[in-house]
Amino acid sequence: MSNFNRQKIVDSVPQTGFFGHPKGLFTLFFTEFWERFSYYGMRAILVYYMYYEVSKGGLGIDQNTALAIMSIYGSLVYMSGIIGGWLADRVFGTAKAVFYGGILIMLGHIALSIPGNVTFFFVSMVLIVLGTGLLKPNVSSVVGEIYSEKDERRDSGFSIFYMGINLGAFISPLIVGKVMKTSFHLGFGIAAVGMFFGLLMFVLTKKKNLGLAGTTIPNPLSPSEKKKTFLAIGAAVVLLGCLIAVAIPAGLLTFHSFINLVGVLGILIPTLYFIVMYRSPKTNDVERSRLIAYIPLFIASVMFWAIQEQGATILASYADKRTQLNFAGFEIPPAWFQSLNPLFIITLAPVFAWMWIKLGKRQPSIPQKFSLALLLAGLSFLVILLPGYLGGTETLVNPMWLVLSYLIVVLGELCLSPVGLSATTKLAPAAFSAQTMSLWFLSSAAAQAINAQVVKFYSAQNEIAYFGIIGGASIVLSLILFIIAPKIEGYMKGIR
Repeated sequence: MSNFNRQKIVDSVPQTGFFGHPKGLFTLFFTEFWERFSYYGMRAILVYYMYYEVSKGGLGIDQNTALAIMSIYGSLVYMSGIIGGWLADRVFGTAKAVFYGGILIMLGHIALSIPGNVTFFFVSMVLIVLGTGLLKPNVSSVVGEIYSEKDERRDSGFSIFYMGINLGAFISPLIVGKVMKTSFHLGFGIAAVGMFFGLLMFVLTKKKNLGLAGTTIPNPLSPSEKKKTFLAIGAAVVLLGCLIAVAIPAGLLTFHSFINLVGVLGILIPTLYFIVMYRSPKTNDVERSRLIAYIPLFIASVMFWAIQEQGATILASYADKRTQLNFAGFEIPPAWFQSLNPLFIITLAPVFAWMWIKLGKRQPSIPQKFSLALLLAGLSFLVILLPGYLGGTETLVNPMWLVLSYLIVVLGELCLSPVGLSATTKLAPAAFSAQTMSLWFLSSAAAQAINAQVVKFYSAQNEIAYFGIIGGASIVLSLILFIIAPKIEGYMKGIR
């Protein structure tokens, strides 16, 4: 997309009207609020739904298997952003991708809300994976489009947008977690209603508030390319279906081999993405330099999310099995701990947004912020190993240890996630804008693909070593990133 077209889009969006930001931020804020309400409501109870006994309304899956499925599911959700980014960049634009994705997500939650069996469960997973891949990266790309490249409100705007994400994520586990013991399926139904409201908000306000944002196709397929591409996709789908039909009865495609496959794809796909974008004739020399700068940021993001995303797997199990849930005369549903992360972000995101604006050009550079995020992520795991070290791994621990761990990792998240979203829109090659945002979310896919291999090593007996090794690795990587930050900044070619 040329600078002229970028400016044309910015000019079509009312530039004031939502806390001093473009009016389109209102539409995107509340669309993402309801989408995250549905997603995090479902996610807060999904792991319990898998490993709780059938007599308690669950599927009765082995706990370690359930934790691995949860990680693989999270990886595939973000990996599917490749499809969503490509379709937005080359077929129908980001706004339509958001709408179509929302419909698939809603259908997936409806499938989960129908009492059934494991088949319904996996059908819903496919729908939600594909829908989130369409919606998640593209709604963030539209946020980037409503600001000019040099608009100093951009980082602050992404922080506000990020607060909307977490407002939905905070409320839904409280509601869904409360009804979990009554009915898992009622909780999933509430998630479906949340996605419906998100779609309604987007459709009713996008024309007035977003102008041309999300309507441009940056790198459209030519008619001949369309024919060849869709024929190739159709053939690939048929071939894949045939391979699966043969591999499963033959015992070649098992759950464990699938985990290994996703683990390989989690590393291979982003690597290929970097190579393709770097070598593309549509990428100029300045954009190539910025892609090189993006690589260490991507690696740091993988390490960070490998820790943060365990809040829905290892720490969710820790809340259920290792934490004293009768606290101060009140029984805490374990799913409520999933609201801690967004609660702290809601509280602290405005503080960070204000702080970045107040510091202006004196604020830490993007690589320095990432380094600080890794340091804090590592410390959050070192904190959660302390109760086991001090009191043993056989007794239930005070829930405040979990609260403290979630707080520390949130401080890191606010240094990395909104900053990373903003940096991605700045460093992205023009011809690959939505796909680069998909690449950003692939860092979460890679992290969770790795987690699917790692979580099997966790148990109450070895939790001290588990948290200590992973937390220590994050701190070491933080120090390395801080040392090489000036070199990375040089490759960013004026982006700070």
